[in-house]
Amino acid sequence: MRVREREGRAVAAVSDCLALPRASGAPWPDLGALAEAIAGAAEVDGCWFTVAGNRFGWGVDGPAWSAVVEHSGEAQGVVAVCPESAGPLEGLAAVLGPVFAAARLAAETDDLRRAGDAALRELADARWRAAADMDRERRGLERDLHDGAQHHLVALRMAVGLLEHAVAKGGAAAARPRLDDLLTRLDAAEALVGRTAAGILPLALVDDGLAAALVAELAEHADVALDLGPGLRRYPAVAESAVYFVCMEAVNNAHKHAPGARITVRTRDTDRGLEFEVRDDGPGFDRSALPADSGLHNLNARAAAVGGSVRVTSAPGRGTVVAGFVPL
Repeated sequence: MRVREREGRAVAAVSDCLALPRASGAPWPDLGALAEAIAGAAEVDGCWFTVAGNRFGWGVDGPAWSAVVEHSGEAQGVVAVCPESAGPLEGLAAVLGPVFAAARLAAETDDLRRAGDAALRELADARWRAAADMDRERRGLERDLHDGAQHHLVALRMAVGLLEHAVAKGGAAAARPRLDDLLTRLDAAEALVGRTAAGILPLALVDDGLAAALVAELAEHADVALDLGPGLRRYPAVAESAVYFVCMEAVNNAHKHAPGARITVRTRDTDRGLEFEVRDDGPGFDRSALPADSGLHNLNARAAAVGGSVRVTSAPGRGTVVAGFVPL
């Protein structure tokens, strides 16, 4: 077949192929089907296109005549026909210009759509992560207020009770020392709530460690005995913070649910990590009667966050023990 006849058949095949009805969802133009149609009409071994970095074709992919396909003065791709002796087919390259332009535009549009979908998914993920972080911060603040500030609020309630008793027994003059103590506790509670809301840990905990922080908060309570062991070493800040708040929560629970009970807070260094315990000789309770969302969940959550664990044992008439461990 002479080159001119082959070129004419190839050009006609382009028109015929593009005029065929397109199945729903099928790409347009279908470059693979177009290459096969050209190869069949021109009676060549293979026909291949390169458009937008992708290759489409049919038949042999070897030494070939090739040409850059242009449209509106801009290169759109490359057409190659095997064997090399089948060319030149400049008329085919010319008629393929608009086809390649459409294919390139479709490919770029698809790339933009995928990039847009990926950006939307990333935005949705970012929003979800932000919401999760905000919720985690909210829950952390809630736990810190519950476990730390509540200790001062319980102490305030006890101080108010003592003040009422002093007024009833000795009048306003006798109540004055109690009133001064109450005001001091109010100032301490206000300062603690402010620090907690700002995410600031107790100064003694940050500077001097767990033992110093427990002494600073609990030493003034006559019903609390501290057994902190000799030379308690420093632990990572997150571990010390977790143990501190677990102990404070356990002491608060004892003050609320076992008023008048003797409370002992014990800490010990071990080869594996830090052991701690808060024990009271109050009335105890039946654990099976507690709701699933009781305050004991906070204790477990705090310890688990640093790889530790908490065990609560209690029974009616036998007091309560909150024992935990945080590994090195």
